[in-house]
Amino acid sequence: MKARAVNKYIRLSAKKMKPVLDMVRGKRVDNAINMLTFMPKKSAKIVILTTRSAVSNLLNTDEGAKVNPDELVIQEAYVNQGPVMKRIRPRSMGRAYLIRKRSCHLTVVVGTPAAEDVKNDTKEKE
Repeated sequence: MKARAVNKYIRLSAKKMKPVLDMVRGKRVDNAINMLTFMPKKSAKIVILTTRSAVSNLLNTDEGAKVNPDELVIQEAYVNQGPVMKRIRPRSMGRAYLIRKRSCHLTVVVGTPAAEDVKNDTKEKE
């Protein structure tokens, strides 16, 4: 059982968001949100909002009503480059330098852990 949330046209470069996503990918949702809450990055707050939206999308389906939200896992989390706004910065001697204001698209997929993953988790705990 999976659900996804997409946040588009975020005014932040994909390069700055990628390390935050690498930290939470594959983790349980409650642990990931707890980690992100204490991160001093702008991208962490955006990832929290998108993750909560994905969880809400799953729980609002007919099949998702049976799912325990504490057991959900972030299965996929990736960021793609969005459109680039180009601006001009005046420089000396009448020249103009180009400034690129980058944006990105964030996708988070949450779901229940697969049966194999649950078995591996129990083996590691023993």
